[in-house]
Amino acid sequence: MYFATKSRKKQILVWLIWALACLVFWFWPAQAVVGDRYAPELPALPGVVTHDAEDGPLFPWHPRHRWRKWAWRRYCALRRAHRRAVWVARLARLALSGALTLAQVVDLVTRSQLRWHLGALPVLYALLEALQVRDIINRHCPSRAQVDHGTVALVLVLNRLTMPLPLYHVADWLGRTVLSSVLGLPAAKFNDDRLARTLDAIQPHCRAIWQEVVQRALVQAEVDLSLIFYDLTAYVLHGNYADSQYADFGFAHNTPMNKRKFKNGMDVAADGNIPAEYAPWSGRTADLATVQENMERLRRFLARRGQPIEDVMIVGDRANLNDELALAYEDQHIRYLAGLKTQKKVHQELLLSVPTEQFYAHPLSEERGPKGYWGIPCAVPFEHQGRHVVHRGLVVLSGPMRTAHRRARAARLRELRQALSEVQAKIGRPRYRSVKAVQKRAETVLKQSPVGRFMRVEAYADEQGRVCLRWWIDRYTLWQALHRDGRYLLVTNDWSLAPREMLHLYRQKDGVEKRIQVSKQDLKISPVYLHKDERIEAMLLINMMALLAYSLLERQAHQHGLQMTTRRIIAKLQSLDVVETICWDGSRLLRLVPVDEEQEAILRVLAQVLAELRLPRWPHPLLPGGEDAPWTLPPPRPSPISL
Repeated sequence: MYFATKSRKKQILVWLIWALACLVFWFWPAQAVVGDRYAPELPALPGVVTHDAEDGPLFPWHPRHRWRKWAWRRYCALRRAHRRAVWVARLARLALSGALTLAQVVDLVTRSQLRWHLGALPVLYALLEALQVRDIINRHCPSRAQVDHGTVALVLVLNRLTMPLPLYHVADWLGRTVLSSVLGLPAAKFNDDRLARTLDAIQPHCRAIWQEVVQRALVQAEVDLSLIFYDLTAYVLHGNYADSQYADFGFAHNTPMNKRKFKNGMDVAADGNIPAEYAPWSGRTADLATVQENMERLRRFLARRGQPIEDVMIVGDRANLNDELALAYEDQHIRYLAGLKTQKKVHQELLLSVPTEQFYAHPLSEERGPKGYWGIPCAVPFEHQGRHVVHRGLVVLSGPMRTAHRRARAARLRELRQALSEVQAKIGRPRYRSVKAVQKRAETVLKQSPVGRFMRVEAYADEQGRVCLRWWIDRYTLWQALHRDGRYLLVTNDWSLAPREMLHLYRQKDGVEKRIQVSKQDLKISPVYLHKDERIEAMLLINMMALLAYSLLERQAHQHGLQMTTRRIIAKLQSLDVVETICWDGSRLLRLVPVDEEQEAILRVLAQVLAELRLPRWPHPLLPGGEDAPWTLPPPRPSPISL
């Protein structure tokens, strides 16, 4: 309460008077009027009047809005703007006069600066959106979570393509890129637990998801499937797998025998080396055991596209043909071309019966001399369970293969001679003092050498009783190997193929081997650290979609005159970053780092590639109905990352 007097006594008296007045008003009997009736039971304070809002404002001459506060706020805002303008003008005058550089000015107005990695992410993101990877996965695996399974799978595929990392490092990688802001999700949401849950969710739908994604890729890019390569590869696993149907020990080229592994059979279209089908297998499965099932899978795949399997030729290596499979190709009405491992005597005779000089009269290539190819046609018989069939064969003499085999053999023979010389030098030491002990050591060295069968050793005692060792080349065995060097047998059931066409088609199978190399080196599928078969299948799907995008981008770039691999394109765009500048007033500025001429040319070509892939196309008009009816291909949604 405000007092007009400063005297302490008068203030106390005023307070006492007010206290007595309140007590009197409270205990004084009074009546409250409510309308026209009396309510004696309700006490009231005389002199206290309440206001009813329905009667209008209590003070009608006062304004409804507090204009003074509004005016004061506007005045303060204008005052701050004026001060900021004056400060900027002073900085500008200092910069123009040379007392302050523009760099110092920018530093003064900048609160923080962030750098986000861009690289090839706009290209790869737009490509995956054109293939509708996220939409297809969300259609098969719907989720109400803030981060859907399609987005998680999209991030995993992009990580495989740009910087393959273990699952527990994906969130850190995402936080350094522009994907976090583009997707509108914090990087912490993509922890390894969420990634593992996504793998568990998509595993039951791996086959359906792959069929829709690859169908869209084949239709949008108009890929020709008349020639398909098939091969099997192995991926090494780490960890303990107690009840796994995939993880097992087995033989596979370029993989250690003491490591568990699983295998993957891939069908790759010769047109751009686009992967069309795949299937996981146990690490113990032999290559020959997968061929017939691959025929059935490929038949169903082609039937969904409305393409007769009679119009397709399958090309494989020597692990794709024997007597049983030759008859299976006939029963399935599938054309094939494959190498044949000459294990039967009749096939070995076909391979070795032709003299080397006779090959030179049948060249298969324009190259002359030791780097050329020569071939002689023949008929190859097959027999299985009483059934007989004869297919067209071609005995090929490869000059490059012959030279490589002989150089490798010569190097290993030199290593073998060195090892035997070391045994000879140890004669007289413990365990090397008798003829029998030295002979045993020398024979052990021969068994451990891959060329030991070409060498003979003998330990003996000379006239003075000293133990000696001598060795020599088995000339007949070496002559047989030299006669066989560079020769292999090609077989096909298509009698219309000329010898040069057979060799040309067979040499193209390097396309599937290159894709296998990309999956292991660039995408780093192997080694695998997942310990559940379900997650192994789902992660294999992620890697296959990454390989599909890799192959498709490379094919389309080549068609537009950009003769670069996808790995080279990603490496060229690796230096692209986005710099985000945050000023003291809260404003943000996004700038792309300078782009050189080569990067600009690459982005211009890739923009045309992505524009063509977004064009609406439709499947083959002869597609059948029923359960294997063609998949719907809705138009792709626009990508939020632009070039």
